[in-house]
Amino acid sequence: MAVNTVKAKANWKSGTLVECAARNFKVTVDEPVSDGGTDSSMNPVELLLCALGGCMSIVASLFAPKFDVDLKDFSVELEGDIDPDGFTGKNPNVRKGFSEIRYKMHIVSDSPKENIDKLYKFIETHCPVKDTLAGVPVVGTYEVKV
Repeated sequence: MAVNTVKAKANWKSGTLVECAARNFKVTVDEPVSDGGTDSSMNPVELLLCALGGCMSIVASLFAPKFDVDLKDFSVELEGDIDPDGFTGKNPNVRKGFSEIRYKMHIVSDSPKENIDKLYKFIETHCPVKDTLAGVPVVGTYEVKV
């Protein structure tokens, strides 16, 4: 199967407000007032947690039938630990991003537990966002326009 290239673009608007676009969809990101923003949108790390939870939810809904799971409801609670001293440069020994992300899936189904266990394990091993967070090279370049 061919590799798909997914594209997105982020455009800084003002302050900490950024408009992001992919395909025909847009979302904004901002920072809380306490971090210098206007608190008009989620910040990027909150959006990252939502991307992980959203991806897990999609995998669950798409593959529940494969495991004979009658999915009546599904949600994911997520949280991550981040030390702003790393991002701000106050402590060069502190990780800049999350040091740990935790989640709990809430599955509502009257299907047999062994089927639900198989679906859970499948989500754990096949969620593309979780796989990406486990480690993928991130490379970049820049250009200057005058």
